[in-house]
Amino acid sequence: MPSVRKASAPRPVRTARAPLARKPAAAVVLGIVLAAGTLSGCEYTYDDGRDWSAPAEATPLPGPVFTRDPLRRDPVSEAELEGWISETLPDTPQTVVHAGAGLLGAGEVRTEATPVLGTGTYALALACRSQRRVTFTVRSDALTLVDLGLRCGVNRENVIYLSAETALTITVEARTGANFAYRVRRL
Repeated sequence: MPSVRKASAPRPVRTARAPLARKPAAAVVLGIVLAAGTLSGCEYTYDDGRDWSAPAEATPLPGPVFTRDPLRRDPVSEAELEGWISETLPDTPQTVVHAGAGLLGAGEVRTEATPVLGTGTYALALACRSQRRVTFTVRSDALTLVDLGLRCGVNRENVIYLSAETALTITVEARTGANFAYRVRRL
């Protein structure tokens, strides 16, 4: 019967391990970490002359220029349209040269024209109320000034410059029922 070996090679002879040498870089890093931890507890203060014991005046927050309406996106009826417009596009001190609003049916496209506007800078405020985006396109005689698919519930204001007297054509398109409102005012 053949003999069975338990190992195919003789066992190696153990030698003494070399002592581990500490690396100087590790000691430097450890020193920096300890110094940073010690200094992080320090606080720098100085007296700027204020009376901190007196109550501070509360600064009133300005009201939002435009409101967000993310939870109420269903179009309103014709009777509620004026209330929605006044809430969505609040009054401004600048002169409004043209404004428009209305209801759109699913797939409806409406095109409106402004009176002839003089040369200058204008602000165009856009708003809509629908479950889907509403597309606004504003054109002059020669250029498309705004082409925007607006997510309803978030208002948008664009600044446009007219280099010549021109009437603007405003096209509004919706895939589902929607309310829209826009306002052109001179800056």
